[in-house]
Amino acid sequence: MGNISSTLLPIAIGIIMFSLGLGLTLKDFQRVLRQPRDFFIGLASQIILLPIVAFIIIYFFPLSSPELAVGVMIIAAAPGGATSNLFTSLAKGDVALSISLTAITSLISVITIPIISIYFYNYYMGEKIDVDVTKKCLELFVIVAVPTLIGMVFRKFFEKTTLNIENIVKIISAILLSLVIVFAIFKYQDEVLKYFKQAGLITLLLNIIMMLIAFYIARLFVTGIKQGKCITLECGLQNGTVAIFVAEEIFKGEAFIIPAATYSLIMFATSLIFVYLVRKKLI
Repeated sequence: MGNISSTLLPIAIGIIMFSLGLGLTLKDFQRVLRQPRDFFIGLASQIILLPIVAFIIIYFFPLSSPELAVGVMIIAAAPGGATSNLFTSLAKGDVALSISLTAITSLISVITIPIISIYFYNYYMGEKIDVDVTKKCLELFVIVAVPTLIGMVFRKFFEKTTLNIENIVKIISAILLSLVIVFAIFKYQDEVLKYFKQAGLITLLLNIIMMLIAFYIARLFVTGIKQGKCITLECGLQNGTVAIFVAEEIFKGEAFIIPAATYSLIMFATSLIFVYLVRKKLI
């Protein structure tokens, strides 16, 4: 099948992030200054709290493979997925805040993902990996930040065209995300069969626990119900494509990739349940 990181993954990430950029304007970033409390609670929950929660879960539920533990930390360090904007809309949450959080976490993640991933590789594997962190940050910047900025520029100068193609690009990005997960599972099917139950259980716990924590933190500290829905979904929906790319590019895939694949499958189910519950006003 070839190395998915050298073909499908960069293309998929590029289109997904370009799609995100098409929905962004400078007003989305200015909104951060107008709603700093909501934004920074969402940002801290995702960038800081999520990896901490992942580490604690692994501590209390040790995995048989250190590669799986590293993989869990990779998905925990990943930015919010572009699909979080769609789910926030379905939940009647604050879509503008969701877009701002997804964009900023994506930009910050080009630095945080390599650092967190490599640190926890050294921690769990008991050995140091010889990786140029700066180079990996730059690579992520090129495939994550650059397409987002191109999307923003495209929207600025071709707004009418953007309105016509935005939904199509989002559909294409969703299809590519599905293909990435399918290809990853197929390529590492032996590891998937061996570790699926463990990785699935841990990533399910991570997803549910983090969404619950985010939901109640938001209830206590953010300005309204819409913002709480947004932050809960932002903390539940991660960019699995980026996580798979990191696992493949830095650690050559194998068992490292399994948590990203299982989380990417689980998060849609739990997010749909959350949307149903909040629309029915059951929570």
